[in-house]
Amino acid sequence: MRSTIGGILLAKMHTRRKGSSKSSHVNRKTPPDWMATSPQDIEKLVVKSRNQGLSSSQIGIVLRDKYGVPDVEVATGKKLVQILEENKMGPEIPEDLQNLIKRALRLKEHLSGSPKDLHNKRSLHNTESKIRRLVSYYRREGVLPSSWEYRPEMAEILVAK
Repeated sequence: MRSTIGGILLAKMHTRRKGSSKSSHVNRKTPPDWMATSPQDIEKLVVKSRNQGLSSSQIGIVLRDKYGVPDVEVATGKKLVQILEENKMGPEIPEDLQNLIKRALRLKEHLSGSPKDLHNKRSLHNTESKIRRLVSYYRREGVLPSSWEYRPEMAEILVAK
């Protein structure tokens, strides 16, 4: 999906690139006929993979590549995170937010050794801006408690949980 105003293609935030969309999934409402795995088996595989320490995105990749499940939501009627939450295995912090926090930590570590690296200093500011916007979204949606806030000095503790 491309963002336009008055027919003008808008650039992505924090970059000069236009952000044209890539390929997309086939819009399905039912699982494909060739898929042999039942919804109950998929849920068991999700729980088993989580017990092995895989993140939700890694679980989706394993299900796709190893078990031939093209889309967990279409196959089971539930999103992968919903399955994990039903089994009390859901993440405390959403995975996309956790990945951004990890990126910010790596950038801070780099900048502690290279304080004059202005490119990565800007990248850290942009990443922390994305984190703050995502936190406000998750607070608004009720995924995170309203008292939750991102503090750069506490980021390492958040990711270590």
